Amino acid sequence: MKRSSFLFASVTLSVTLVAPLHAQCTGSAPVVAVCNRAIDALKTFHPAAGLLISGGDPVLGGARAMNGFGHFFVSARVNAVKITVPNPDTTAGPTSIKGFTPAPVVEGGVGLYRGLSSGLLAVDGLFSATLVPTHAVDKLGVDSGAAKVGNFALGLGYGVRIGIVRGLFPIPSLSLSVMRRSLPRVTYGQLAASSLSSGDAFEFDTDLKATNWRFVAGYHLVGFDVAAGIGFDRYTSHGRLRYYSNPPLNNIATVAFDPVNERQVVFADAAFHLTALTLGAELGYQTGENQKLSTNYSDFDPSKGHVFGGLGIRFGF
Repeated sequence: MKRSSFLFASVTLSVTLVAPLHAQCTGSAPVVAVCNRAIDALKTFHPAAGLLISGGDPVLGGARAMNGFGHFFVSARVNAVKITVPNPDTTAGPTSIKGFTPAPVVEGGVGLYRGLSSGLLAVDGLFSATLVPTHAVDKLGVDSGAAKVGNFALGLGYGVRIGIVRGLFPIPSLSLSVMRRSLPRVTYGQLAASSLSSGDAFEFDTDLKATNWRFVAGYHLVGFDVAAGIGFDRYTSHGRLRYYSNPPLNNIATVAFDPVNERQVVFADAAFHLTALTLGAELGYQTGENQKLSTNYSDFDPSKGHVFGGLGIRFGF
């Protein structure tokens, strides 16, 4: 299994494993070691995968709510998260997989209520769609009952943004938003015909759901916007890991996993207006937490957070 393929696939699969699963890896010592390394790597991805589909500001570069009916926006952005995880493929000893992993996201919003003259209680409806190109990675697929567009797994999101203040310099605009995002159930790998056959040592099927709260403050200035915010995320998943637990016998072990991760994020945005088009950029950080892995890996900190960013273009009025 190539390292780059595992990196992309693991993010897509949302890495649905939790610490207690190490006790459920059964079989000979080599089998348990492989199972534990896979769990360690996949556990590490769970909050990173949630961040990948969530990003920071739900409206790239913006902080203030729209002015009610008749106003809307549509944007295309690419989120990217810097990810470092232990490599589950090595048998000689653990190494690290490192790199920025991108995900394209289409977002939209519509003004629902203008609110008071100060901007208080202005309401916007928010929507998002994440397209995951499963055909780009060997052995990665979409569950037969999952949402997809051609070869792309389709993850959807929806939410609302509430205006607090429609600022006028030096008073910043303030808004609070909540969104619910998800990736459909996908599959990765396929067990060999038997434990002695060539093929994959394990296979997965899993999904991902993320709930994102964001509080954003910013200024709408001539020609550009600036914004900064803080947020709280909750990531959940439901999935299964299957592997041969006692080769050469064809005993298949199945591990069910329902992880929950909660993280905080901080971010800063800038946007530049070109008539009806706006170019936006974002840089942020997700806090870390000790994942309590089975092994102490060299050059790897399991409690380290994730740097993330985004670039995109928005159209609206």
